[in-house]
Amino acid sequence: MVMFVLQLGSTTFLVTEPVISAMTTGAATHVVTSQVKYLLGIKMPYISGPLGFFYIYAYVFENIKSVQLEALLLSLLSIVVLVLVKELNEQFKRKIKVVLPVDLVLIIAASFACYCTNMESTYGLEVVGHIPNGIPPPRAPPMNILSAVLTEAFGVALVGYVASLALAQGSAKKFKYSVDDNQEFLAHGLSNVIPSFFFCIPSAAAMGRTAGLYSTGAKTQVACLISCIFVLIVIYAIGPLLYWLPMCVLASIIVVGLKGMLIQFRDLKKYWNVDKIDWGIWVSTYIFTICFAANVGLLFGVVCTIAIVIGRFPRAKTLSITNMKELEFKVKTEMHDETLQQVKIISINNPLVFLNAKKLNTDLMKIILKENDSSHPLDDASKCEQNTLLNPLSNGSCNEEASQPSPSEKCSLLLDCNGLTFFDYTGVSTLVELYLDCKSRGVDVFLANCSASLIKAMTSCGDLDTEKPIFFDSVPAAISTIQSNKNLSKVSDHSEV
Repeated sequence: MVMFVLQLGSTTFLVTEPVISAMTTGAATHVVTSQVKYLLGIKMPYISGPLGFFYIYAYVFENIKSVQLEALLLSLLSIVVLVLVKELNEQFKRKIKVVLPVDLVLIIAASFACYCTNMESTYGLEVVGHIPNGIPPPRAPPMNILSAVLTEAFGVALVGYVASLALAQGSAKKFKYSVDDNQEFLAHGLSNVIPSFFFCIPSAAAMGRTAGLYSTGAKTQVACLISCIFVLIVIYAIGPLLYWLPMCVLASIIVVGLKGMLIQFRDLKKYWNVDKIDWGIWVSTYIFTICFAANVGLLFGVVCTIAIVIGRFPRAKTLSITNMKELEFKVKTEMHDETLQQVKIISINNPLVFLNAKKLNTDLMKIILKENDSSHPLDDASKCEQNTLLNPLSNGSCNEEASQPSPSEKCSLLLDCNGLTFFDYTGVSTLVELYLDCKSRGVDVFLANCSASLIKAMTSCGDLDTEKPIFFDSVPAAISTIQSNKNLSKVSDHSEV
């Protein structure tokens, strides 16, 4: 809430995707490590602090003979069942109307089996034990311990927000809408301040939960409301029945639930192909996270990223994209004497990194829309139609037909990358997203004077999914190809700096 009041959302661009990926992967590794003692059935003292990750595994290997075979087998069986059923649900989600809630089924089955066979006393399996019924009455949190937990609380809040923001931005890319970082601060703050009066633990968005909402086709917060109702039913009616749930089964559910974060290791190949410095930042941030804590790893990643970018930028350059050149070619068909195609040539004369990638995207959108806004006055309906050429669809203010550009509005965008001296993963992903976004709205995007490393990075960063070439050796070659493909001839040109 404090960060929302201070409007710190504008600083979130400093947390790049490689840093977020490494930090969340490291945090997931810590959670898995904390569940090892339950998976193996080992009695272990509480270990924390710097290098606690390694001390835990050192203790496990020193006491490997005390591993409980029954707990290990039950953990392996639970993990196999969970992974297999979840994969089947993912494969056949379009063919089946109801997805099997394997986590709930496993909890009920394991609790019932443990109760019937009395595993707690027979095999010595640790169970969840007594669970209080219902929700405790609201009470103000004890403020006398605030000074003792302030540092840890700030770290938890920051890590939770970054993890939630990463999932929100991923959803925004998937469904073509924008995210207000300050609004996310407010939502994250309220979702933790109010539950604190009921002694709830800090909460954040979960990758598995978000993926579940994707698969079920959820669109609004009503889906979360329904989930909350079911959780309340479990708390009031089913909670006490989970006394017999083996801890190894619960740990298995937690570990499998972190699969989405753990498989982010696969991103290393992508970062290596796009920018090896980002690959190094990912690895170093992950190492700092598992050696110390998630907030330390996050801080290291941000500082390291800023320091590297400042070192790579030539001193004479600025982070502004205001020195882009805009050239416009108006072309017409040979059969009709009317302008149908506009080719806008944008010269990028700066490195493209996380510090200016968002501005580049914003400036390109304005340039494409500028001619339509200035050439002819529009009524409200026409404005809606024109402004949706590259903007995300509004919430019902325009119908689907109006959101598509008409033939007379169609334009092509040609990016001259001769001045793009270097880039990072965020800059390349911005170019890929721009290409895919324009393509989905009927606007062709081409790139000229690209270095071999930029072409390799863009093809590695995303599936461009194009049958025609989009990379050209020079601007004239690109213009020639565009005219030959469209059967168009140049009728006028305009340049503006």
